[in-house]
Amino acid sequence: MRHLSEVDQDVIRLAQDPQFPRFLEQITATGGCAHPVHLSGSTTTRDTATGEVLHHYDTRNEPGERLSVRCRNRRSSVCAPCSRLHAGDTFHLVRAGLTGGKNTPAQVREHPRLFVTLTAPSFGPVHRATTDGERCRPRRNAGTCEHERPVSCGAVHDATQAVVGQPLCPGCYDYPAHVLWHAHAGQLWDRFTRATRRALASAVGLAQARFADHARLSFAKVAEYQKRAAVHIHAVIRLDGPDGPHTPPSAWATPELLTSAVRTAARSVLVRSPYSPAVGELGLRWGTQLDARPLRSFGDTDGLADDAVAAYVAKYVTKGASDTAAGTDYRLLTWDDIDAAAVAPHPRAMMRACWRLGGLPEYESLRLRAWAHTLGYRGHILTKSRAYSTSYTALRTQRAEYQGSTATGVPDGPGVSADSHWRYLGSGHTPGAALIAAGIADDLALNRELAHEGLRAPGGEVE
Repeated sequence: MRHLSEVDQDVIRLAQDPQFPRFLEQITATGGCAHPVHLSGSTTTRDTATGEVLHHYDTRNEPGERLSVRCRNRRSSVCAPCSRLHAGDTFHLVRAGLTGGKNTPAQVREHPRLFVTLTAPSFGPVHRATTDGERCRPRRNAGTCEHERPVSCGAVHDATQAVVGQPLCPGCYDYPAHVLWHAHAGQLWDRFTRATRRALASAVGLAQARFADHARLSFAKVAEYQKRAAVHIHAVIRLDGPDGPHTPPSAWATPELLTSAVRTAARSVLVRSPYSPAVGELGLRWGTQLDARPLRSFGDTDGLADDAVAAYVAKYVTKGASDTAAGTDYRLLTWDDIDAAAVAPHPRAMMRACWRLGGLPEYESLRLRAWAHTLGYRGHILTKSRAYSTSYTALRTQRAEYQGSTATGVPDGPGVSADSHWRYLGSGHTPGAALIAAGIADDLALNRELAHEGLRAPGGEVE
C-alpha cells in the first residue's frame, strides 16, 4: 500500500471535515491567496435610528473559528492572486489620472500629459543584449583593464542570456556610487519635480513662488529594475490648473512646454552624497537617457494610448526584486545572508557594498543594511502626488464595502453603523490547504482567460 504524503493526509483531513464546503468558500473568496491572514472576531450592523440589528457575523461559526482574508502582497513571486488584484488596482489608479473616473474629472484628458522615463547613469560598462548581429561592446585593440580583464566584448548576446547586465569587470565597476545613487533616488525625484516647476515658471515669465497660483504638477511613478540592477523611473506627469484636476490649465500649458521643462529639469538636478573618507562626496544625477512622450487627448491619433500606459505601469508594480534578478524580496539580517541569497554575482556585489557602506557612521541615515536586499533603493515601487487621482485605500475600501453589502444584503451608508471586534490569529496555509488554494487560484485564472478569449471572439462568445 502506498504511503500517503503529509500533503495527501492533510487534504483528506480537510475533506472529511463537515465544514469543508465553507472552507472552500473562504479560500475562493480570497482568490486562492497563497498566504492568507486569519482573524477571529465579530461584526454587528445596526440601524442607527432604531438600534435594530440588521446583520451579525461571528467567526465562531466558521471552520477553525476564524476568517481568512487576503495577504494583499503586491509581489507575484510571493502571492500571484493578490499580486493580480494589486495590479488591477494600480491600473485603475493610473488610468483614472489619465482619463478620469474615481472622483477625477474626465477633463484631465485635455490637460498636458507625458509618459516620462528617467534612467540611472553609468557606473561602469556592462554586457548588453544586441539585435541584428550587433556586437556587445566592440573596441578595436582595446586591451585589458588594470584587473587584466578585456575592456571590450565582441559577442552577440541574446536578451535571455545571464551575462546581460553583468559588468565587463566587477573590479572596475563603481559599486559604492551605484548603491548610493539608489539610496538617493527618492531625493533625486523630489528635486526633479521641483526643478520642473521652476523651468515651467521661468519659461512663461512667472515668479517661482507664484507658480502654484497658476498651475499644479501631478504625477504617478513606478520604479523598475533593469538588467544591470539599476532602478529606472517611469512616470505619468500631468499639468493641471491651480486647483488640480478640476481646473483647466492656463493657455500657455502645452505638452511641448512640459516636455521642454522635463528635459531641462532632468539635466539640472544634482544631489550630493554625505562625505565619507572611504568614498568622498559624490555628485549624483539622472542618466543621459531620457524619454518623454505625450499621451493622446480627445480626438488625437498621435501619442501613447492611455490604457497602454496604465497597463504598462501596472505590470511593473507587481514585480519584486527577485523577479528581475536584481535582489530578493526578504530582508538580509547578516553578512552570511548575502552569500546565501539566490542572486547573480552582480547584485550580490551590490548587497555587499550596501553592507560595508551601511556600517559607516556617515551613511547611517541611509539605512543601507536594512535595504541591502533591494540594493540600497528604499523608495516605494509606486508613488503618486495627492491630486493625481484616487488612492489604493479608497479603491480597497470601495471594494470591501461592495463585497460586504453583497454578502450581507445590508448596504453601507447613512443610517447604518457597524460595531466590529477583530483579533489576529496567524497567517499561511497547512500543506493540504496550500494545495487546494493553488488549485482554486489556477481555476480562477483559467476562468478569466476563457472570459477574455470570449470577449475577443467574434460576437463576444467563447468559441
